[in-house]
Amino acid sequence: MALRPNVLYLHSHDTGRWIQPYGHPVQTPNLQHLADQGVLFRQAFCAVPTCSGSRAALLTGQYGHNNGMIGLAHRGFALNDPRQHIVHTLREAGYWSAMIGEQHIARDPAAIGYDRVYKVPTTHVASVAPIAIDVLSNRPPQPFFLSVGFFETHRDFFAPSAVRDALTSLPPANLPDAPETRRDMAGFKASARILDQGVGAVLQALDLHGLAESTLVVFTTDHGIAFPGAKATLYDRGLGVALILAGPGGFGGGRVIDALVSHLDLYPTLCDLAGVEHPPFVQGRSLLPLARRETGALHEAIFAEATFHTAYEPQRAVRTERFKYIRRFGDRDLPVLANTDDGPSKELLLRYGWADRHVDREQLYDLIFDPDEGDNLAADPAYADVRRELAARLERWMRETRDPLLDGPVPAPPGAEINLPDQVSSSEPTTRIAGPGTP
Repeated sequence: MALRPNVLYLHSHDTGRWIQPYGHPVQTPNLQHLADQGVLFRQAFCAVPTCSGSRAALLTGQYGHNNGMIGLAHRGFALNDPRQHIVHTLREAGYWSAMIGEQHIARDPAAIGYDRVYKVPTTHVASVAPIAIDVLSNRPPQPFFLSVGFFETHRDFFAPSAVRDALTSLPPANLPDAPETRRDMAGFKASARILDQGVGAVLQALDLHGLAESTLVVFTTDHGIAFPGAKATLYDRGLGVALILAGPGGFGGGRVIDALVSHLDLYPTLCDLAGVEHPPFVQGRSLLPLARRETGALHEAIFAEATFHTAYEPQRAVRTERFKYIRRFGDRDLPVLANTDDGPSKELLLRYGWADRHVDREQLYDLIFDPDEGDNLAADPAYADVRRELAARLERWMRETRDPLLDGPVPAPPGAEINLPDQVSSSEPTTRIAGPGTP
């Protein structure tokens, strides 16, 4: 293994696992090539299924309610301590760090602590990839941690690239097969192809300039796709992420690992590769024992949370290999529609009365017989023992991590902008939370 490998952190918006290496009919040949060279984690999950919360959890190694990012950075939520960002820990091992493109954990990216933040006109592939290529071609200081973030596949999607795609693309299994959802998925696929082109261009530059063998490439996304029942939910469609690592440390050979892993596990993994101790605040576990075949499992269970997306919708979940238990907090038993991105699929469900559909406060799913999480077993006497055990495990985790939700509703910070739970769209007028200096 190379000493202190470079780290190229490639990340996208709202992609979930809907790419070619995970078996979906979405043409992403560059990501497939990366998976063929590296290690693909088939059961990888984010800790928070929202943009800022997910990225903050990965980059601090902590759950959202511990690092402070319980909402969206551009709406006034922030990390408790930016010094817990991984670039500060890697700096102790001599790493130079730089950021290009999307970041979404600070209103001012300069406050994060990167050695260099490159200015980009947009965070789309067309703007980000050329700058990343230029940085690599000029051989940055080594070892480096280079964050390259792409806006794709966030909405609004690109136009479908073929008539056939618009007519025949299969939507996610939880959505009806209708013209609206097929066109919507075709747009996602077109955006995923652009994302893949950006990834491929950066990887080609890495290889062309002799950096590939000494660099660990990490590709992931923040959370699930921006469709109803996915992003901003605690279903696997919201929590499931693509995670491919390729390079030094045992991440090679085109392997697939089925063990449960979390975004939180990346921080301690990079610490191990860099030869630095895990900070005491880190809550994940290193992936190296899995990569080196020293163990077949890291976690008996993983945990996830959502507090704010655009609106307040407090939820917590525990997932084992077989079961998922979700608990919603508060009195609301209707959907919080503003937390679902606008688009044709959402419009279709709204026409059929989605706004009035009851949402259970406790949900239990048997993922072997119900992988799409559509049959809630929380009230089924046959699963009562499972429900009690997982509910108790979730509460223990909340207490051990000092989750403020146990003490009642969690307020947004002063100055934050949020939608109200009864609003239908995040584009509706927001409410600004009053505080010192706030009218």
